[in-house]
Amino acid sequence: MSGLLVIRPGALTTVQDRGRPGHAHLGVPRSGALDTAAHALANRLLGNPAGAAALETTLDGVALRALAPTTVAVTGAPCSVRVSGRPVAWGAPVRLASGAELEVGRAESGLRSYVAVRGGLAVAPVLGSRSTDLLSGLGPPVLTAGTVLPVGSAGPVPAVGADACGLPGAPSELLLPLRLGPRADWFTAGSVAGLWRAVFRVSAMSNRIGLRTEAGSPLVRARAGELPSEGMVLGAVQVPPDGLPVVFLADHPVTGGYPVVGVVPPGPSLDAAAQARPGTAVRFTRG
Repeated sequence: MSGLLVIRPGALTTVQDRGRPGHAHLGVPRSGALDTAAHALANRLLGNPAGAAALETTLDGVALRALAPTTVAVTGAPCSVRVSGRPVAWGAPVRLASGAELEVGRAESGLRSYVAVRGGLAVAPVLGSRSTDLLSGLGPPVLTAGTVLPVGSAGPVPAVGADACGLPGAPSELLLPLRLGPRADWFTAGSVAGLWRAVFRVSAMSNRIGLRTEAGSPLVRARAGELPSEGMVLGAVQVPPDGLPVVFLADHPVTGGYPVVGVVPPGPSLDAAAQARPGTAVRFTRG
């Protein structure tokens, strides 16, 4: 029997691919891997298509047992990787014999590691994606001990080394380029001008839905009242009544009623946000 048996699920480990964009009109979030570059690299190391499903761990890793010979790779947050107690490479293909146990340890920096398997995880797709969506509940459930993860057939491209060390590490300070709008006029001019000088911190309340901030200088409303709910996109920076920005990540709701001061475009900055631990300084720059 092929597959991976979950021995230790970790604090929060989910199956993620590149998500299910294009379904916002149905109320379905995009979802998908938060650190898109790390996810793609894990697959590239193994000769998988870039969108193959892999595991996304949170802070304390995961432990798996191979039910048949296979090859895996771990990227994202640097961490110890062991096979049946023996140290092996992070950021490189690692061969697992049948019955071998893979132990992905606690993140040494950053927050999320990615564990890919040659052939990809073959859990059942929902709306074209195998991603776990924490907000809507679509996709496979969060990993629990005893779960068996099916593995797909390997493609023709061989598993090879790649540029793992070329990826940026976890940010000591998170710099987010911000394109103002559509609701920047809901805040005072002085408050918006001060946004470029303010230093926020990543809140421990952050999750796959959004990166919440704390401290910093709250934005001040220029008008009273509330907006009717309107569409939200990946990277939207919504400002709740406390004035502290929330950056929407992959599992964000598709609508919201708090004003959006601007949008962080998808790319390296949102990948870095996926690895920013609570307490990390956050600055917005003109995007």
